[in-house]
Amino acid sequence: MIRLLLVDDQNFICLGLKAVLEVEPDLEVVGIAENGETAIEQVAALQPDLVLMDIQMPVMDGRVATRAICEQFPDVKVIVFSTFDDNQYVIETLKAGAKGYLLKDMPPEELVQAVRLAYCGYSLLGPTLLKKLATSIPDLKRAESLSASLDLTALTPREQEVLRLISDGSTNREMAARLEISEGTIKTHVTHLLDRLNLRNRTQLAIYSNSIFKENICPCRAATHEPVGDS
Repeated sequence: MIRLLLVDDQNFICLGLKAVLEVEPDLEVVGIAENGETAIEQVAALQPDLVLMDIQMPVMDGRVATRAICEQFPDVKVIVFSTFDDNQYVIETLKAGAKGYLLKDMPPEELVQAVRLAYCGYSLLGPTLLKKLATSIPDLKRAESLSASLDLTALTPREQEVLRLISDGSTNREMAARLEISEGTIKTHVTHLLDRLNLRNRTQLAIYSNSIFKENICPCRAATHEPVGDS
C-alpha cells in the first residue's frame, strides 16, 4: 500500500484527488494539508510514503516545503503537482529533491501511474515540461559556470538583497513589498543584475541566485544578522 499526503490550499482539489486515488487498491490517502508548514507537520506525524505537493500556497509554499521534507525525511518522496509550468519552479523543486513535477491538467490515470513510478524511485516530468526545460539547459550551464567565477561582493548590498529574494522565488511584487520599494525600482535592480552578471534573462539569473544561496545565507547580511527572505 502506498500512503499519500495531499498538499493544496484549495480543499476541493484535495478531495477530488483523494476520490481519484483511493479508487486504486494500492493507494491510500492518509492526510490532507492546506500549506507547506502543515505538510511538514503531517509528514512527521503520519509518515506517508509520498507527498503530492502544490506550489503556490499561503504561509509556506511548495518549494520551501519540498526542500524541508526532502532534507528532514529522505525516505519520503515528493511529487510537485501544479498548474504552473515555469522553468524556475521546475528547476528549484527538482534541485530540492522532488521526484517529479507534474501539471494538474494531466489525465487521472496518468497521475495514478506517476505516483506508482515515483514510489518505485523513478523521476518524472510532465510531457510538455521536458521540452521547455531542455531549452533552458544552455542557461543552466551558463549560470552555474558564472557562479563559480564571480565575487558576490562586486554587487551592491541592495542588489544582493534582490538576488537573495530571487533565489527564494519571490516575484517583483513580493520583493517590492518586502523591501518597501516600488516594483519599478525592483525591475531596475533586476536589469542592473543582468548587466553586471552578463546574463541574458531572468531564468539564468534565478539559476545563478540558487547556486549562490544554496545555504540560504546572504553574505551582505551575515554580519548584521538581519533576515532577508522567507524562512
